[in-house]
Amino acid sequence: MRILIADKFPESGLDYLRSEGHEITFDPALTALDLVGAVPGHDVLVVRSTKVTAEVIEAADSLSLIIRAGAGTNTIDKQAAAARAVHVSNVPGRNAVAVAELTLGLILAIDRRIPDNVSDMRAQQWNKAGYSKGSGLMGRSLGVVGMGAIGLAVAARAAAFGLQLHAIDKGRDAVTAEQMDALGFELHPDLPTLAASVDILSFHVPATPDTRHLLDAALLSVVRPGTVLINTSRADVVDEQALLAAIDEQDLWVGVDVMMDEPSSGTGEVSSTLAQHPRVYATHHIGASTAQAQAAVAAGVLEVVDAFDSGTILNCVNLQPRVPDITTITVRHRDRVGVLANLLTLIRDADINVKTMSNLVFQGQEAATATLDLKGSVTEELLGQMRELPNVFHVRINA
Repeated sequence: MRILIADKFPESGLDYLRSEGHEITFDPALTALDLVGAVPGHDVLVVRSTKVTAEVIEAADSLSLIIRAGAGTNTIDKQAAAARAVHVSNVPGRNAVAVAELTLGLILAIDRRIPDNVSDMRAQQWNKAGYSKGSGLMGRSLGVVGMGAIGLAVAARAAAFGLQLHAIDKGRDAVTAEQMDALGFELHPDLPTLAASVDILSFHVPATPDTRHLLDAALLSVVRPGTVLINTSRADVVDEQALLAAIDEQDLWVGVDVMMDEPSSGTGEVSSTLAQHPRVYATHHIGASTAQAQAAVAAGVLEVVDAFDSGTILNCVNLQPRVPDITTITVRHRDRVGVLANLLTLIRDADINVKTMSNLVFQGQEAATATLDLKGSVTEELLGQMRELPNVFHVRINA
């Protein structure tokens, strides 16, 4: 395959891809505008922070897969990709430790005012009296919003500092629930109740319509005076104007690794009223930027590429979820030329659309099982016609 890697990537990963026979274009300096001219002729595009716009996808004549070297995919136009049948995959969980470490770093930095300490020392200003007022972390309460891989990694490290853990009481998988129970989480019925109960509130959620401005004026109105707010997830989780209004009124401290309108390149000028506030410690969107994290993410990218090359899509985020009016049928048949073609002809003539289809071949390559998700009216008459096809053993509708 021809693979365009438009962000930093380890040399060892590039060597591996070349050894597998892939043709690699490696240009980490490409911008979103540059991609329009660079992407034609490539089967796979790998990006980290570079935006992939609808214009890029329109220009991509051969593209089948976009891989986000990380978890969040909000910089990729997933709808435009879906409209052209381009898969968008991510590499979730590989940078969880790095983001969790930065989260705890921000909490510690705020408690002990480390950046201001360092700044004053460099300016030859001694202010032990002013900086000897840290609260300490032991016994204080931390609310974790978002209990994915990053939220759990934050919780595990926070527990080691003696922080009491709090979260929202909601349905979770058994593994997550067990980990939370082992860490001693106290659960609350909803986000406002959680926010009103803790000393530190940290956000670890993806960017979705449901999480946009999750931290808004209404939520800020219930947090305690002096609360520490941390956001190392996505910028639009926070209503920055509402936060700015509340910082001074409620004596809040804020640590952020993301902000609205941050530069898309690695260097440049930044103008952020939030970042300039003296009670805000802002970093340069570096949560996942450790050598350990990038090595782990790169390994995840290679896994996605290898799977795609063998016909399997891993971690795809822009496929249509199964909808209620889909009928799934299973067809057991001889593995012969034309069997599936005849089956699909009947389905087409019945004006039924095939949403998804898989065909698994048994040992010996004499027989196979096809599974099809169909949108349309699957009648008993149609099923009978399928069963009468040559080399078909059986057809059934799955419950």
